[in-house]
Amino acid sequence: MSDILPLEGLKVLDFSQFLAGPYCALKLADLGADVVKVERAGMGDLSRYLYLTDTKIAGESTIFHAINRNKRSVAVNLKSDDDKAALRALIAEADVVLQNFRPGVMERLGFGYEAVRAINPKIVYGTVTGYGSDGPWVDLPGQDLLAQARAGVMWLSGGANDGPTPMGLPVADVLAGAALAHGILALLFRRERHGIGGYVETSLIESLADLQFELLTTWFNDGGRTPKRSANNAAHAYLAAPYGVYETADGHIAIAMGKLDILAELTGLASEIATLDTFTQRDEIKAGLAERLQTQGNAAWMEAFVAADIWAAPIMNWQDLMDSGVLETLDMVQEISRGDVKMRTTKLPLRIDGIRPASSTAAPELGDANHILTQGW
Repeated sequence: MSDILPLEGLKVLDFSQFLAGPYCALKLADLGADVVKVERAGMGDLSRYLYLTDTKIAGESTIFHAINRNKRSVAVNLKSDDDKAALRALIAEADVVLQNFRPGVMERLGFGYEAVRAINPKIVYGTVTGYGSDGPWVDLPGQDLLAQARAGVMWLSGGANDGPTPMGLPVADVLAGAALAHGILALLFRRERHGIGGYVETSLIESLADLQFELLTTWFNDGGRTPKRSANNAAHAYLAAPYGVYETADGHIAIAMGKLDILAELTGLASEIATLDTFTQRDEIKAGLAERLQTQGNAAWMEAFVAADIWAAPIMNWQDLMDSGVLETLDMVQEISRGDVKMRTTKLPLRIDGIRPASSTAAPELGDANHILTQGW
């Protein structure tokens, strides 16, 4: 087995900020790439100051440290001819350029794909936007919650009597960043085989459409019928009973699937729900289950469900997850540091030759690699 990471030696110049583009760069960095983050002199990436809570690390947000570990930073003025010339010199040596400005901004700055390709014909160039490079939404702000609002995805979570329900994670940003990383790696492979660079684009709206590929395929071919969320114990707009989340005597439990007659017998509802149709009468089934499941706690129900091969799981919080030991077993948590700054974060969700790559270096100080502007990579 080799201890060389797959992307070791790859040079990435990352103009992006916030989450989608930097998430792509994070995946490349975790796999060994040398990622240099291009930031605004004096201020840097605005996510340095985007706080989820009142927790700050070395005066910067945990968000910034989570997204930008294992990277270097150059602080530049993109209106300065000298700084732009220094960036063009770095581009000449780079393998990958990333950006997530609104369409047209990089072109006005002189770093659009055509300008970069003129400097480095074999460059792999990646762009992520909110809604694509043209079309009626091209000038709208590309932000995760707003993309969720426009993608139809908010009508899939929650119950029938709830309003639109957003996901509690920046799912559009993360998926767009992952899609961009896929495209970058594909173009790097093509360059290795055929000696040509290329341009890959994705957007938040495309990634959310892809997230919904199963349900959209159903909708496209089902006469355009709007999905109806369950009124009781909702978890999926389309799936039949018992699929849902239920309260027990001491917590909550998720039930994915299992034979309804067996589940009805285990819960003492055989005469009431065993013969009901799991699609057209799913709310009646769920209402009966919801009432009965509150009579015992999670442990008792889980013991019975596991024995009967009912697919179920207790609803756990983050402390429960850590206490389970599964993340420790999988080696999914690491400590990163920068000088006196130390913190814990996650690792790359895959193994290479049996080993999970780790990156012990925290997010960079603004401009910590400015020497490369004059000295090169």
